[in-house]
Order: sequence, then C-alpha cells, then structure tokens
Amino acid sequence: MAAKTASGPGDALTFACQCGSLAGHISRGAERHCSRILCHCADCRAVELYHSCPDPAGSGVDLLQLSPDMLHIDQGAEHLRLLQLSPRGMFRWFAGCCGTPLFNTPRSPKLPFVAVRSALFATPDRLGRIIAQAFIPRRGKPPAHKGAARMTYRLMTRMVPARLSGRWRQTPLFDIATGAPVVAPQVLSKAERNALTSDKPCKP
Repeated sequence: MAAKTASGPGDALTFACQCGSLAGHISRGAERHCSRILCHCADCRAVELYHSCPDPAGSGVDLLQLSPDMLHIDQGAEHLRLLQLSPRGMFRWFAGCCGTPLFNTPRSPKLPFVAVRSALFATPDRLGRIIAQAFIPRRGKPPAHKGAARMTYRLMTRMVPARLSGRWRQTPLFDIATGAPVVAPQVLSKAERNALTSDKPCKP
C-alpha cells in the first residue's frame, strides 16, 4: 500500500494511512535517533497478509524503530484499531478506515518502543539506510540476523533514557493512567493465525 501525502510541522517526516484519514509525523530530527530495519519474521509477514498487502516473503517488512514520544498522530486517531495474532502477542496497530497496517508495540507502555512501517511515510528516502535484518529464513536452519548488535544497542539507547526520564508516558497509543491501549485489541483465533503462518514457523 502506498502512503498518502500528509502535512506536518516544519520539515517533520509525515506519514499517513492508505486513504489519508489517519495521518501524523515524527518529531523533527527524530530520524537521527531511529533505526531502520527489515523484519522477515512470520508474524510481521502474517500481519501484511491479514491486511491484503503484498506478500513480503523474501523482501521483509521495512520498519522504522523509535521511541513512542517521537510519534505524533495529527488527525484520524479515532480510526486506530488494534490486532493481536495471539493473546500474548505484540500489539499490531492498523487504520480501521482502510485497513492499512501502521505500528508494532509491546503490550505495555512501560516498554517504550514502536516500529512504524516505512511505507507510510511521504518521504521514506529521508529515513536513512537499513542497518539490520532480523529473522532471515534459512532452509533447514534457524533464522539468521544481520546487524543485530547494532540494532540492539540503538534500541537500548532509546528505551533506557525514555524509561528513566519519564518520556515513556508520552504516547498516543496507551492510556498511561491505566496502562491499557487506547482501543481494545482484536485477538485472532489459533485457526485464523495458523491460516496466515502455516508455511512458516511463528515468532513467539
């Protein structure tokens, strides 16, 4: 799905869902502190297939990892919807207006992390280079990772300061008073999940 152009403050990087009803931006200069990766895990692939996006097998899903306080929704927050592939699975946010997959987060705001689909951005060339690839499938062998140490280091240098400073509370996706997501998740049944991941092992 190609992103629609959105407007944002100054030269901030903007993103939008396919139909443009939900749009936002990341904080100016945030791209210097983010990590762009390709994820090949079965669950990221399953989410793309669930939303009728092109099958990312072989190419992976292009994601921009950042702290939730860097993420701002400027319009259409009422269209936020939430999917889980299993009861203990990651939160997979999408736009209810058009079904565009948006973000991945842990199930608690106390773990300040969000991965945004790079395809949502109006100018994805400004997101920087891909620094790592995760869960690369290998026939007859466990999945491989490239740049994992770099990705983990940059992840921790964002999460730890956000947690210690209290910036983890600045998120558009959770009610900090209760710790609950701003919308209730839809959890797929085991049969529904298996239908999407039957040809690949699932990441827990």
